[in-house]
Amino acid sequence: MTQPYGAQSMVEPLRRVLVKRPDEAFGTADPAVWNYTARPNLEEARREHDALVEILREAGVEVIDHPEPQPERADAIFVFDPVLVTDHGAVLLRMGKELRHGEEEALGRRLQEVGVPVLAALAGEATAEGGDLLWLDRQTLAVGQGFRTNVEGLRQLREILAGLDVQVLPVELPYFTGPVACLHLLSLISLVDHDLAVVYPPLLSVPFWKTLRDRGVRLIEVPEEEFPSMGPNVLALAPGRCLMLEGNPVTRRRLEEAGCEVLTYRGREISLKAEGGPTCLTRPIWRR
Repeated sequence: MTQPYGAQSMVEPLRRVLVKRPDEAFGTADPAVWNYTARPNLEEARREHDALVEILREAGVEVIDHPEPQPERADAIFVFDPVLVTDHGAVLLRMGKELRHGEEEALGRRLQEVGVPVLAALAGEATAEGGDLLWLDRQTLAVGQGFRTNVEGLRQLREILAGLDVQVLPVELPYFTGPVACLHLLSLISLVDHDLAVVYPPLLSVPFWKTLRDRGVRLIEVPEEEFPSMGPNVLALAPGRCLMLEGNPVTRRRLEEAGCEVLTYRGREISLKAEGGPTCLTRPIWRR
């Protein structure tokens, strides 16, 4: 029997998710090469990741491991980025960060092993990373346009998704600190309910901010001091129930005041050192 899949939502109840436990490539990462703040401690990173997985399981999520070795690919633990999972299968993306090239094929093989077919793959000069892809609803995908996702990536995604009756909405991203740093669309916004989002307004484009307001999305603003600690990077486990990195008390309080249940995890090694929050560390396979 084919396992269920489909994740054209950021907030529907999370049922199946794929993760990759930190491996030697992550533990030996050169911070200067990977733009990490420091070299991760592998033993502690694994403890943090195991605890994160336990939180997901306790929330009723089936957690699937991606065990294929990824030598020299420290960022492979961030399984959200290499693919997009639709209701009709996975789209293999093409990473904008050259050091990550090849993660797509490995992740595609694992998805097929657990019953998720590959629908399509980006090709040629196209680049797109999952961190730039935000489902506003089942039929609307916002696509960040920055250093990681280019115009050709947008064009190919639009072509692939047209057959699924999905509208693709381009969203310009700011220069911020330049091409080396990782600034995705999901660095700036996370949906935590159908009409509620956590955002960092200073870096949002005005047209996209207006789009959110026009769609009736309520905005919870992340204070400046909690942007570096990934306050806007929040994983919805279900509408109004979410998981975020500990150490963002103002954002957490604002979420709770908006009616959300908030869970937190420790991510000093797996998140703060390596620029990847809970959305980056998880690849939803099935939301229902």
